[in-house]
Amino acid sequence: MDDQALNRIADALERMAPAPLAAPDFSAAPAFVWHVAPDRLEPVHHVNRVDLDLLVGINRSRDTLLDNTRRFAAGYKANNALLWGARGMGKSSLVKAVHGTLQPEFPDLKLVELQREDMGSVARLLNHLRAAPYRFILFCDDLSFSHDDQHYKSLKAVLDGGIEGRPENVVFYATSNRRHLMPRDMIENERSSAINPSEAVEEKVSLSDRFGLWLGFHPCDQDEYLAMIDRYCAAYGVSVDADVLRAEAIEWQATRGARSGRVAWQFFVDLAGRQGVHIE
Repeated sequence: MDDQALNRIADALERMAPAPLAAPDFSAAPAFVWHVAPDRLEPVHHVNRVDLDLLVGINRSRDTLLDNTRRFAAGYKANNALLWGARGMGKSSLVKAVHGTLQPEFPDLKLVELQREDMGSVARLLNHLRAAPYRFILFCDDLSFSHDDQHYKSLKAVLDGGIEGRPENVVFYATSNRRHLMPRDMIENERSSAINPSEAVEEKVSLSDRFGLWLGFHPCDQDEYLAMIDRYCAAYGVSVDADVLRAEAIEWQATRGARSGRVAWQFFVDLAGRQGVHIE
C-alpha cells in the first residue's frame, strides 16, 4: 500500500475519532455555550440578559436563587435548581440575571449553556469543567423528556454524578414548563399500561426530586403585568402618559391572549421603538 493510500486512511480515521477538545480558556469570557460534533465551548462575551431589578413579580424565586448562587460562588455547597412553571415568566431570564449580578463580585463564576439535545454529551463536558479552577453554573433551558427519550439517564450524571459525584465546582440550573419534566398524559399512559404501574415512570419522575430547589413560576395578573412595563419605562427613560400607556398595554396583551413577562417586554420593545429610544 503506497503512502498516499495510508494518508487517506489516516485522515478518515481522524475524522471518525477527532482529537480531544483542548483545555478551554475560561478566562476569555464570562459565559460559554457547549457544542458537539466536534466538542467545543464557544465563548459568549455579551450575554443576552436583563438586569435583576427589572424582573417583577418573582421576588421569592429571585431571592432564593440569588442566595443559593452566591453561596456556590463563594465556594460553599449549593443545590441544583429546577425553575418550572408558566411560559414567559422569567425562568431563563432569572438564571442569566443572577449570574450577571454576581459576576462582578465573583469573576471566576462562569455560565455554561447546554442544549437539551446535547445532554448525552454531558459527561464529556463535566470532565472539562471538573479540571478547571473556576465555578460553573451549568444551565439547560426548556428541559423536558418524551416517551422514548433516553437523555434523562445522562441528566443523572449531572444531578448525582455516579461514583465520582457531581464536580464540586459545578451547579446545575434547568428551566421547564413541566414540574416533573415529562407530560402529565405520558405519566398517566405509562402507569395504566405498565405491568407494575408504581415503577413505570418512577425513574423519570424522580429526576425532579433530585433538584434541591424547586422554584415555581405562575401566570401574572394584570397589575403585575403593568408593573413590569412601568419598571421597563423607568429603567430606559421612556415617558408616556399613564392612561395611554395602560390602555395600549392592555390592548397589546389582549391581542396576544396572554399576560406574562415576555409579553410585557415585547410590548415595551414596540413602545420604545415608537418613542425613538434605543434599548441596550
